[in-house]
Amino acid sequence: MTVIGLDDTDSRTLGMCTTYLATLVAEAVEARGGTVERRLLVRLNPAVEHKTRGNAALALHTDLPAGAALDVARDELDRWAVLDDDRTSPGLVVAPGSPDTVSTAVADFARDAVRDFHDLDDAVDLAERSGFLTEGWHGGRGRIGALAAVGAWAAFDEWTYEHISYREFHRCGTPREVDLDSVFDAADAAYPDAWDTVDREEGEAVCVPNAPGPILHGIRGDDADTVREVAAAIDSEPVDRSATFLTNQGTDAHLRDGAVSDLRDGRAYRVAGTVASDPETRAGGHVFLDLEAGDSTVSVAAFEPTKRFRNRVRALRVGDALTACGEVGDGTLKLEKFAVRDLVRTEPATPVCPDCGRTMKSAGRNQGYRCRDCGTDAPGKVERAVDRDLELGWYEVPPCARRHVAKPLVRGGFDAATHPER
Repeated sequence: MTVIGLDDTDSRTLGMCTTYLATLVAEAVEARGGTVERRLLVRLNPAVEHKTRGNAALALHTDLPAGAALDVARDELDRWAVLDDDRTSPGLVVAPGSPDTVSTAVADFARDAVRDFHDLDDAVDLAERSGFLTEGWHGGRGRIGALAAVGAWAAFDEWTYEHISYREFHRCGTPREVDLDSVFDAADAAYPDAWDTVDREEGEAVCVPNAPGPILHGIRGDDADTVREVAAAIDSEPVDRSATFLTNQGTDAHLRDGAVSDLRDGRAYRVAGTVASDPETRAGGHVFLDLEAGDSTVSVAAFEPTKRFRNRVRALRVGDALTACGEVGDGTLKLEKFAVRDLVRTEPATPVCPDCGRTMKSAGRNQGYRCRDCGTDAPGKVERAVDRDLELGWYEVPPCARRHVAKPLVRGGFDAATHPER
């Protein structure tokens, strides 16, 4: 068994897609007489500065000998990687042996590549010490992701599926011809086994990308047959080729448990705290509030692209207890989802006269309240019930705003037994 890992072969402006190149490598492996047992699409830390559009690295598990696998993959990268973009820095790592038996160090490297940062020199050193074959272009920064893809199968226990359909290559850069009614019908029929196919409230086909690359649509879900069936039910321009990947998308693999006092930029956390300021809508429609725990406070934001999710954030009040999930950047936690653990149910209010029903007036400094008509009095403010638009449980950004690796609530497995939203 051999594992082929590759990364950073595409361009943010000139197109291409590493999943497409991995599909071409798989076809070349089969043309050489090998078989591909498994294809992995591994989303890495979304906060990394030097990344491709979705920061995905790819791995192919094949029975082709390592030397032959390197030759095949190198030939395809030479032909298809977008080397005209100076920011593209492809990397290739070929690992002899089963993906189940990589070292603990390689598995840890893969896990950390999703949650943290790696240095290229460390990646190359670990690959060489592990007896792997490597190749790099334009500096070969993609060897970091390629090595992470090699170790991913041993690093992660939770996997989902994505079935990707590709366009005829000459169509890249032109508008995609996809019948949206068929997309929405197929999405409804397969939900929740296939998820994030569409955002019905926004009227958006989330599975159809806007980038100029070769992907026509990508269907995500928990069952391989289901995602393929959804893809087959979509009416569109001709599909040139397709592939089904195992992936860490929709798993929250990027999140780590953290404390408000310990948050660092460029990492994603699951953190508990209490709302410490009223939600504030700022220029651009972004919503901010402060979350505190002990003596520490962090700014939390729901940005405009999260659409209707911001209304849930605006409904929070000082004193509400939350678990907040998201990436930290520039000292701000960018919300992906949150769980309401406890809600403020009352607020101080001026007392009402029990005789006439009118609101009492202040009787003077530190003298309580008095009804000027009836003469009744009260020693101070009273607690009044507050109507809340939130319930205990989880709230999430809509499909159109969800990060690839973030876990949708419909997949289940969250620590709150129920959540109010679909």
